[in-house]
Order: sequence, then C-alpha cells, then structure tokens
Amino acid sequence: LAGLGLWGRAGAMPAPPSQGGLAAGVRPRTGALLLAAFAALLVLLPLAARAWPQGWLVLADAFYRAGALVFGGGHVVLPLLQAEVVATGWVAADDFLAGYGLAQAVPGPLFTFAAFLGAAAGHGAGGWLGAAVCLVAIFVPAFLLVAGALPFWERLRHNARARAALAGVNAAVVGLLLAALYHPVWTSAIHAPADLALALAAFAALVWARVPPWLVVPLCGAAGWLLG
Repeated sequence: LAGLGLWGRAGAMPAPPSQGGLAAGVRPRTGALLLAAFAALLVLLPLAARAWPQGWLVLADAFYRAGALVFGGGHVVLPLLQAEVVATGWVAADDFLAGYGLAQAVPGPLFTFAAFLGAAAGHGAGGWLGAAVCLVAIFVPAFLLVAGALPFWERLRHNARARAALAGVNAAVVGLLLAALYHPVWTSAIHAPADLALALAAFAALVWARVPPWLVVPLCGAAGWLLG
C-alpha cells in the first residue's frame, strides 16, 4: 500500500526496457491454471492438514505456506519456519539453529534447509519422507508462481501500479531481513562480548579474507565449542 501511495502516481517510476522471450512457451491459459493451482493449494492444504493432523500433510501445509509467503531472499523464511517448527515443538531450538548454520556451508538456496527440518521434525512424517515432503512443499509455490506469471510478465512490468507495489515490497523485505538477523540469529548466538568478537571475525573472514563458507562454518562451530 505504501508503494502504491508513494510511487504509484502518474509517471513516478520509469518503464523498464522490454524483454522478449520470457514466456518460454507458457500460454496464458496454462499460466492462469498454474496460478489457480497455487491459490488452491494455499487454501486446501490447511484444510487437509486439519482433517489429518498426524500425517505428512501437516508438514506439507506448513512448508508450502512458508514458501508461498517468501519474497526477496531465502533468509526471510527463517522467522516463518521458526514459528512453524520450533514454536510448535516439532524441532528443538538448538537443532533448528544448528541446521541453519550447516545450511550456510552448503551451496545452493537456503530453502534446502527445509530438508533438514523435515527429517528432524518430531511430528508428521519425519526421516527421509519428511525431508522429501518439506523440500518439495517449500519449492512448489515458487515454481507455480514463476511459471504462472511468465505469460503476463511483460504486461506487469509495464504497469506503473504493479511496479510501485513491488518497490514497496522490496523495501519491506529489507526490514524483514534485519528482523531475521536479529531474531532468531542474533538473540540465540550473541550473549557475551566474546560471541560478538567471533561473529565479527567470521564476517571479516567471509567479506575481506574471502574464506569459503564451508570452512568458516565449522571453524566458528569449533570456536563456539571452545568458548562454551
């Protein structure tokens, strides 16, 4: 709403250059069906999970909703996942943070963290089945949205109100990322000056020394064990 109010006025945002070939063979009717499937799953999965609360549908519902509500970066999903799996008691807080730390050392999107949470979940499927269900469920919304929006993308890109709304969403994402950095990351990791010094050293190693993340993560784990 703020984006529409601030930037949505006539001519406030310049139109981007045209980009051809993005439809990738997806017809408008197919795109509409994919978007309808996205919305239908968002409504039907919670109903199914409520009807069968002990099965794998509970995990599919939680992770599908988390994947559907993420915009602008994988780290935005952290508070959503924490509310779904830690607050409900499915995964212990320490296990959640340990899995998140290990996910930083793995190449690829943060959404792969969902596989760890599904395997560790003490509710629903768990194990290999839980990992597969959660991994698929968190990625499916993005595939449906991207493929469904492709036939309409050029029209949306040249719509001033749509661009203004997205500009507002992008601004909000910065705040969400800062919130995710503070809670659960900062509140669970920084308890003393030594913790802060270790975090700053890890940041310097990543940014300036160009130490690979797969090496920084276990080194920080070993340093944290020594400090503890």
